[in-house]
Amino acid sequence: MIDINLIRTNPDLVRENIKKKFQDDKLPLVDEVLELDKKNRAVIQRASDLRAQRNKISKQIGAMMAQGKAGETEAAKQQVKDMQDEMAALEAQEDEYAQEIRKRMMVIPQIIDPSVPIGRDDSQNVENERFGEPVVPAWEVPYHIDIMERLNGIDLDAARLTSGNGFYYLKGDIARLHSAILAYARDFMIDRGFTYFVPPFMIHGSVVNGVMSFAEMENMMYKIEGEDLYLIGTSEHSMIGKFIGQLLDESALPQTLTSYSPCFRKEVGAHGIEERGVYRIHQFEKQEMIVVCKPEESMDWYNKMWQYTVDFFRSMDIPVRTLECCSGDLADLKVKSCDVEAWSPRQKKYFEVGSCSNLGDAQARRLNIRVKGADGKKYLPHTLNNTVVAPPRMLIAFLENNLQPDGSIRIPQPLRMYMGGKEEIR
Repeated sequence: MIDINLIRTNPDLVRENIKKKFQDDKLPLVDEVLELDKKNRAVIQRASDLRAQRNKISKQIGAMMAQGKAGETEAAKQQVKDMQDEMAALEAQEDEYAQEIRKRMMVIPQIIDPSVPIGRDDSQNVENERFGEPVVPAWEVPYHIDIMERLNGIDLDAARLTSGNGFYYLKGDIARLHSAILAYARDFMIDRGFTYFVPPFMIHGSVVNGVMSFAEMENMMYKIEGEDLYLIGTSEHSMIGKFIGQLLDESALPQTLTSYSPCFRKEVGAHGIEERGVYRIHQFEKQEMIVVCKPEESMDWYNKMWQYTVDFFRSMDIPVRTLECCSGDLADLKVKSCDVEAWSPRQKKYFEVGSCSNLGDAQARRLNIRVKGADGKKYLPHTLNNTVVAPPRMLIAFLENNLQPDGSIRIPQPLRMYMGGKEEIR
């Protein structure tokens, strides 16, 4: 959510940003906010004037009573009562205007960074850089489920009976590999100075509204029936929500956090749920990284964070690339974002395994997270999040890139201590 002062002082910038995101249907919202804000400020000013008049007359009533001016005293009291009634009505009107303004502000997109490429959708995202040499082996690489089934590592049929499509049972060495990757990711981030968290897996609606747009919420979140609780789609939700309503001391920044959680997603949209596969599913686990920092430091942290994910994948010999998200592919709260994509030898192309995002002060404004600077002034911090790793999607890249000609899976050196010393899975 952007600052309303920006709409007041530079509405053309806000309109231009909406156009860059190809959301022209939202252009009328700018004028609507300006008109509502004008009316709201007039109401606030009228209430302020009445309050000053009431206070003045209230002080005069005592003098009138002392002088025995009963008639004037009663008239003054009635005037004060009329003012209080009007102020109560104005207060209700002010609340109504504020709600209408907020409702519109919540869907006006954040101002994107000037470096973001302009494009309508993800087909116009731009490749930044490749890391590692993508290799297509001389032998055929099977579909990832076939690899897992040959290694007796997955049971989709049983999961379909218990839970439906979009769920799975992992077992044996594949289940152990899944846990090993998460444990390695945890330690990888701790070694880089991040504090490890296991957060709540359910959050209140006020936190959901603070960390994501309404459209994202509808397409992603599962709501607990009869309660003000949602299952998290990523631990970023509860980790940023951890700071709701807080005034942080500037000396405590940056906050660098890494969190493990299961993630639950409806996956409503064009892609849908796979009947046979673990790329797009309802339930998975993830190691995340979150940073809360000074505004002037957020772009430096953005570049550090996506590089951490690249380094993590390269430590397991998986070629990756970074893909800059264009304006039309950015969620409304994001200032800048890039995807990390891993190489698929079977498909002979890259596919998304993580996403790094700078949300500017959008989440901080929605959640009322503030910082007290060394000079005593208060300001909004910037928030960032990035996927370290999200198996089982990451397992697809791992299995394909570490598959050997005889069908076994090589275990890279960093993972062996988490796999009981195993060098391969057979």
